[in-house]
Amino acid sequence: MALRVIRRLVPSGAAAIKAGSTVHTARIHCAARRPLQYGWLAYILGERTTPRLTQNSRIITIDGSLASGKGALARSLADKLGMLYLPEAGVHYLDRATGEAEPLHTRFNGNCSLETFYRNPHAPDGNSYRLQSWMYHVRLLQYSDAIEHLLTTGQGVVLERSPFSDMVFLEAMFKQGYIRKQCVEHYNEIKNISICEFLPPHLVIYLDVPAEEVQRRLQQSGQAHLQNVPLAYLKSIEEAYKKSYLPSISEHAELLAYDATQAHDIERVVEDIESLKFVKGQWAEQDDTSYHYMRMLVEDKPMVASLTCVPNFLPEVTIGAHDVDEAFYAYKSLPGKRYAPGFNMDAGDKQVWLK
Repeated sequence: MALRVIRRLVPSGAAAIKAGSTVHTARIHCAARRPLQYGWLAYILGERTTPRLTQNSRIITIDGSLASGKGALARSLADKLGMLYLPEAGVHYLDRATGEAEPLHTRFNGNCSLETFYRNPHAPDGNSYRLQSWMYHVRLLQYSDAIEHLLTTGQGVVLERSPFSDMVFLEAMFKQGYIRKQCVEHYNEIKNISICEFLPPHLVIYLDVPAEEVQRRLQQSGQAHLQNVPLAYLKSIEEAYKKSYLPSISEHAELLAYDATQAHDIERVVEDIESLKFVKGQWAEQDDTSYHYMRMLVEDKPMVASLTCVPNFLPEVTIGAHDVDEAFYAYKSLPGKRYAPGFNMDAGDKQVWLK
């Protein structure tokens, strides 16, 4: 599978949580720096998760259509509640998470393009489904980053969308004829074997902005590839939210919905959140043992990435073994990618022979 390449490239551990974040490191004599990760030994020695959790130790996702104001609400809410804000995962999420100075070529990021999708959603090379498949992949990685941060620090996380709501775009694409039925089946198979490993967010906040208003905002954004997004596609996204995702997620997580005007009243939103009892879902049933296993999973990014790989042939996302090796060695030939960080003279690392 095309996404199988990522199993070799994806970072592991807390390095992927937030670009530029401080990572505690250790040195053994002159060895290279390495992150101190949570593991069995820490659990055996008595480290527990529940003592650091507070009433704001929650995962909150802000959902809605394109240009609905999710980012503004998420940032304001994170600031108000003292939580970590994670921007929406994009095609180049891994580049941002690993601190790349410049985004890498698309061949190392799902081999897909968001701009191409909006300009030509019927592209014959399968870009539309390749994009959707990749977006689910990076959203799953980001969600694991959010849970890792929550369990490691006790600080809650606010993020835009999640792998649980990603399916609204799949339904809209299929309804508009952008992808084939086989793509839907492939996506559902991947989702069914991966999403079950994670608990849904504690709270989902939905911004209800009509499709007509969304299209107007996109046209005013000034971005060329967003000028001609079909209204029918935007209505399909809205319909998928209201008929599929929201009724389903409301059974497992708290749900709040606001229109564009109400979302600006951050004080009201905070009051509504504080009035919730958070009794839905399985978060209330967790203990230190289950948190331990959860934490072991989410810090193992290659393991999380492997959950999205199934050995089924689908032309849109399948590449041959030779192409996989070519992409891998092309990645390794990039400056600073051949060896571990700190050991690449071509990237300006000094005194490599002393490390």
